Amino acid sequence: MSTAHQSDPLRRGRLRWRARRGLLENDLFFERFFDKYEHDLSDADVGAITRLLELSDNDLMDLLLACKEPEGELADPELIRVLTLLRAI
Repeated sequence: MSTAHQSDPLRRGRLRWRARRGLLENDLFFERFFDKYEHDLSDADVGAITRLLELSDNDLMDLLLACKEPEGELADPELIRVLTLLRAI
């Protein structure tokens, strides 16, 4: 994770709540991710997760399962780094 720590527990908590999805599989990825990394998230990490959570459940699942790779504005280093961590969970 990046060195610029996201220290606002309220912001991290809101992000964790927002990660609750319609697909159980997506929920499981994010639940495990937050259990492992929540206290180490940087502002950049939070931004990347927020961008992932703006996707539809099916598009998000395709990225998490590596059926698709990030394209266009999603293909930035911060988002790819977070996606790699999510996939490794």
